[in-house]
Amino acid sequence: MVELKGFPELGREAGKKKGAGSENGYDSEAELDTAKMVQEANRKKKKSGGFQSMGLSQEVWRGVMKKGYKVPTPIQRKTVPLIMDGKDVVAMARTGSGKTAAFLIPMFEKLKARSAKSGARALVLSPTRELAMQSVRFCKELGRFTGLSMACVLGGDAIEKQFASIHSNPDVLFATPGRFVHVCVEMGLKLNSIDYVVFDEADRLFEMGLGDQLREILARLPDTRQTVLFSATLPKLLVDFAKAGLTDPTLVRLDVETKVPDTLKLAFLKTTSESKDCVLLHLLKNVIPKDQQTIVFTATRYHVEYLQVLLALADIPFTAIYSQLDPAARKINTAKFATRKVNVMLVTDVAARGIDIPMLDNVINYQFPAKSKLFVHRVGRVARAGRQGTAFSLVAPDEMAYYVDLQLFLGGEIATIPQHYDGDEWHRKLGSVPQKVLDEFSDTLNEWRRDKVDLIHTREQADNGYKKYLKSRPGASKESVKRARDYKDMKIGCHPALKTAAIDFEEEKSDILDQLKSFKPKSTIFEIGNTSKNKEKIDIMSEKRKKHCDVIERNTVKLEKNQHKFSEETEIKENVNVGLSEGVTEEDIESTFDEIVKEGKNRSDFKSKAKARERKALLAPSKDEENYIPYQPSDHHSEAGYSLKTGFSAQAHGAVLDFTGDDDQEIRQRKGATVWDKKSKKYVRVQDDKKRIKTESGVYINASYKTNRYAKWKERSKLSQQEDRDNDQEDEAEAGPRGQKRPGTALPASHPAMKKARTAVRIGRKNKNEIKRPEQILKKRTEDREEEQE
Repeated sequence: MVELKGFPELGREAGKKKGAGSENGYDSEAELDTAKMVQEANRKKKKSGGFQSMGLSQEVWRGVMKKGYKVPTPIQRKTVPLIMDGKDVVAMARTGSGKTAAFLIPMFEKLKARSAKSGARALVLSPTRELAMQSVRFCKELGRFTGLSMACVLGGDAIEKQFASIHSNPDVLFATPGRFVHVCVEMGLKLNSIDYVVFDEADRLFEMGLGDQLREILARLPDTRQTVLFSATLPKLLVDFAKAGLTDPTLVRLDVETKVPDTLKLAFLKTTSESKDCVLLHLLKNVIPKDQQTIVFTATRYHVEYLQVLLALADIPFTAIYSQLDPAARKINTAKFATRKVNVMLVTDVAARGIDIPMLDNVINYQFPAKSKLFVHRVGRVARAGRQGTAFSLVAPDEMAYYVDLQLFLGGEIATIPQHYDGDEWHRKLGSVPQKVLDEFSDTLNEWRRDKVDLIHTREQADNGYKKYLKSRPGASKESVKRARDYKDMKIGCHPALKTAAIDFEEEKSDILDQLKSFKPKSTIFEIGNTSKNKEKIDIMSEKRKKHCDVIERNTVKLEKNQHKFSEETEIKENVNVGLSEGVTEEDIESTFDEIVKEGKNRSDFKSKAKARERKALLAPSKDEENYIPYQPSDHHSEAGYSLKTGFSAQAHGAVLDFTGDDDQEIRQRKGATVWDKKSKKYVRVQDDKKRIKTESGVYINASYKTNRYAKWKERSKLSQQEDRDNDQEDEAEAGPRGQKRPGTALPASHPAMKKARTAVRIGRKNKNEIKRPEQILKKRTEDREEEQE
């Protein structure tokens, strides 16, 4: 009878149920039931909020306590119970949130019982070698009392050692997808023994172009596996992958905050594309303190290279990261910024995925992001843990529609800085850049762009890269595009974040310059100089002006109305809000409605339109409500709420966030663009030059994955030597007792000539360039001595 200390009734109950073996690695069904009952009892008895309430076994709980963990993190508290219940989980969490322990603790619980299966029972896939090795070290520390064995299959290591580690039958495999697919194709692994699969940093796996490798691995895994997927963001490719490879997954979201924290100030600076360099240099030199850290986000890697040259000429210390940078250089540059050796970092959205700087002070959006979620992802790196921070966004005319989209996404009204504004409140308001800021660096930049060859070359590349980036940039909403047109000629005051003592005196100067820019003389070029020669032209223009005076007057009135449109709307909203707060009557509401909605329209127009609608309704055929069948059922909203689309697909649809590629190759791959082929003189789709082979699962992978290295390793390994020994034993068994002649030969098996012949056969089977082991050398010396004695 099985009796557990502290739970005698569970032991007696288990003794009754003892029977056949279980597929989960337990010796009997009774042992499996007992483990479940103990887990449920632990969950009920312990207080909520700690690891003990999760029902962990003694071995796993000891490892957690030895590591120093007392209370689980939010992602652990949400995901560990779900994974321990055997559900597939898609979890969104940032780096450093404790997600490694979130998938390792349930793995220990699932694998702690020994299994009769041969082969690894768990697989953890990581995007980089460094992250995989970090997970291995953490797994060894956390699971020190479980007795599980681990192996690594990582790029950069000798593949022969990885063949040997897989033959050692480990419990857990930590791998990078590229090398793991190579090993699977070489060895012909089926992975039928895998029960638990983890895709760590899955969005980075797809960003690195490892989708084919992941699908090949997925095709080799059994259908009964449990799959866990951890990601910081949720690209559309990853959603499709999760729906295809996971069974009814549960989405757990602990990613970027849905709104901007209160401690983060947002500054929106209206400028032109040509003036962004002047504004950037002014921010880094005069506005942002030297001891604060700043990340500058750009659209493409070509802009990063251009700003590298620009900041170097301006004597601003910086570091840079982009997708095509060498991994070692990327690691060094990140360490420079993290250790505050430099305080400015230039990045793209793709390269910034692996960066986690918790004490960041400022963010500058050199190019405004095309998606509101992407803006929140960028600025979410600032003002963490109650710290103060600022995000400066440079808004060009072609990016104004995305600014309107963002304000609607964040909620609230779209506010601008009024002219001659003396206040200090500028959070989330759009302001213009003073002329003094542009004049500060304009002459220097023009000189550099004329004389510096590196700056000229990188600027041309950045301009070409931006043109291709615009092709892949998603469009803004139609309503935002319409509203953005009103900002084109709208007069906006200088942004207070850029104001200094020197700039305050320049406001009057800027007003004069604006008036000069908008000045249009009444006389045309034909009327300048009142001479006898121009009399005919002057008469023609005066007649034309008289004829089109009505059109000119209407256009002037239209411009004035557009200019005051936003100010009038703001005043009306304020009046309505004040009236509602003080308590108004229905008559006041009706009068206000008439003033706002029916302003500038003739009442007779409304009456005539109403009569037209009534006449149309009378002429229209009557609808039989009893027998009429509409295209949509009357309760289609309720049915949509009860439908299955409210599960993972609907949740994932709201969490999708794609990153635009930061170089030419990724942009073309994303859009599936075609290129002009000079030879065939037609557009052809971009093709990959690498040769591909089709695997058993139907996935096309690089042909370099299929070589003969595993067979060669097998010949040089102990397996080949064991086969040779077995063959020798079979030969001796055929030869009979020692000293007798072998059938069909004239010499006995113990004759030196026969020994030499067998040795030659063995050497022929092996590689001639093989390095002999000490026991082989000793054996050869013994054979040589025996031959000399004979």
